[in-house]
Amino acid sequence: MSNENLQSVLGESRVFPPSAEFVAKARVNAEKLAEMKAAAAADYVGFWADLARKELSWATPFQTALDDSKAPNYQWFPDGTLNASYNCLDRHIATRGDKIAIRYEGEKGDVKTWTFRQLLADVSKLANGLKSLGIGKGDRVVIYLPHSPEAVIAMQACARIGATHSVVFGGFSAGSLKDRIDDTGARIIITADGGNRGGHIVDLKKACDEALTLGCKSIEKVVVGIRTGHSINMTPGRDILWSDLIAGVSDTCEPEFVGAEHPLFLLYTSGSTGKPKGIQHSTGGYLLGAMVSAQWIFDLREDDLFWCTADVGWVTGHSYVCYGPLAGGTTVMIYEGVPTVPDAGRFWKICQDHGVTIFYTAPTAIRALMKSGETFPNSYDLSKLRLLGSVGEPINPEAWMWFHRVIGKEKLPIVDTWWQTETGSTMMSPIPGAMPTKPGSCTQPLPGIFADVVDEAGVPVEGKTAGGYLVITKPWPSMLRTIWGDNERYIKTYFGQFPPTTGPDGREQWLYVAGDSTHRDEDGYYWILGRVDDVLNVSGHRLGTMEVESALVSHPRVAEAAVVGRPHEIKGEAICAFVICKGTRPEGKEAEALIKELRDHVGREIGAIAKPDDIRLADGLPKTRSGKIMRRLLRSIAKGEEITQDISTLENPAIVAQLAAKA
Repeated sequence: MSNENLQSVLGESRVFPPSAEFVAKARVNAEKLAEMKAAAAADYVGFWADLARKELSWATPFQTALDDSKAPNYQWFPDGTLNASYNCLDRHIATRGDKIAIRYEGEKGDVKTWTFRQLLADVSKLANGLKSLGIGKGDRVVIYLPHSPEAVIAMQACARIGATHSVVFGGFSAGSLKDRIDDTGARIIITADGGNRGGHIVDLKKACDEALTLGCKSIEKVVVGIRTGHSINMTPGRDILWSDLIAGVSDTCEPEFVGAEHPLFLLYTSGSTGKPKGIQHSTGGYLLGAMVSAQWIFDLREDDLFWCTADVGWVTGHSYVCYGPLAGGTTVMIYEGVPTVPDAGRFWKICQDHGVTIFYTAPTAIRALMKSGETFPNSYDLSKLRLLGSVGEPINPEAWMWFHRVIGKEKLPIVDTWWQTETGSTMMSPIPGAMPTKPGSCTQPLPGIFADVVDEAGVPVEGKTAGGYLVITKPWPSMLRTIWGDNERYIKTYFGQFPPTTGPDGREQWLYVAGDSTHRDEDGYYWILGRVDDVLNVSGHRLGTMEVESALVSHPRVAEAAVVGRPHEIKGEAICAFVICKGTRPEGKEAEALIKELRDHVGREIGAIAKPDDIRLADGLPKTRSGKIMRRLLRSIAKGEEITQDISTLENPAIVAQLAAKA
């Protein structure tokens, strides 16, 4: 950011209070929320300590809640011991043993369920199998599986024996897999023959074999599950079938109780440049954050069927598929494939057929389903739904309103959540029974989370439209502990922008810099404007890309838009927009007319300064298989540069050539 603060220019005045019916049954109402926030404000360390004692099962109770003697390397509950798998499974057996823990549907329509008792048995078998291979406390295990219950079983099995897991998304290339294996020093990789996605087989074992030919000297064994049944190569002495590994082993495995700071998992994040960062999360603090945030945000009840559509290869799948809901005894839904196979009604059919009550997905998915129209969702019975959620990126108001109107029937609360791989659990979100929502705002920090908006000097900014850096001012239990093998990079990346100060409580205060730009309105609601490096500098005005995208998507012809900047000799940066239309993409004079109409529309919505210099109508955007738009590719295309980045993780790599051809 420049010295001139980011300004918010997109107005949004619609407010949606929760219904009286929802409030009456809510786990947290306005009064309860106020009590929780007051308790956290008075003593945030004591607030989290009380929750940890109440919500988690400890083998050794902790005496110290927070050790900040080596800040910003914080430690929460460091002298306590527990086991994450025990907290997710064993402690439910007496009261919920026969309750469904996981409902699963494959892309081809196969359905299977696991009770908590069955899940514990399968986790224990794999845990014993891993132990037979010499894997135990402190070892790292890489998991490279389809989005499936087996992935959850593998994660829980590692946690059960004190091994640290690192899940690699099944869409990543062999090279990406190799880099992550080498960085973790993993001794074992758990994979499968393949997975079903988009009507095709994703050949995981082939990619795994290729990765191992590139290096990966630490790998001793490859455990292979069978999902698709297609022919694969098995290397004698190294590869072992999952079914053979667990054949004849006991379905009882005593949990390995570990210190609360023991690394539960490593999860790699990658940016446009540089080595991927191995984000290290603890066991106790992480599990607490995932569990209580799930309860507060999703208002979890005993009879809920909770569906978070995120793949377990991402942190959302860790926190709100594998750990948070299961720790609270909630039934989770898992679906293997994409939302458009065999058609754009697949998500809604799953909601209908399984009786999903809470649906949590990404804005990218919502916009893609918007493009398909209302016929599909209106063809299914969505009456069991009682809560909707959004995760992964800021949701533009138009997509929020479609979600509210078409899926929520203008009755259901929408929780728009902001958090990161690094934060471990949600940091800001509406509490659905306690506060009104605004389309596009993640509202306010959760109890025990303290955020602010600061300028380049680290000074808090004020004013309705004033924006700046989003920072977290106090440590929280689920925060990352370090970057695996590179603590210096951890401090520099997340705490190095502003020097520490001494807080009112006498503690050293470091500002965690989220990397997002934001503004806070008169109600204290936060509006995430995009990544700091996604801010446009146009003729001295700093605009968030999200705002321009939201203005474009508010046009009735637009299904989705992505905005990037490219150098401009006069204005500094020119705005380049890639637009996906509803229906058939226009060409020729029709396209020219629509482009002019869209420019004028943005001018009316935001102002002339925000009119895109270049609008390109396209059939798709370069997205990873998780739905993330690879904006760095769009920047290169907008600049007319040759594409040299790795595009193997894209859902449709061919779209890059199409977009580049139009440049």
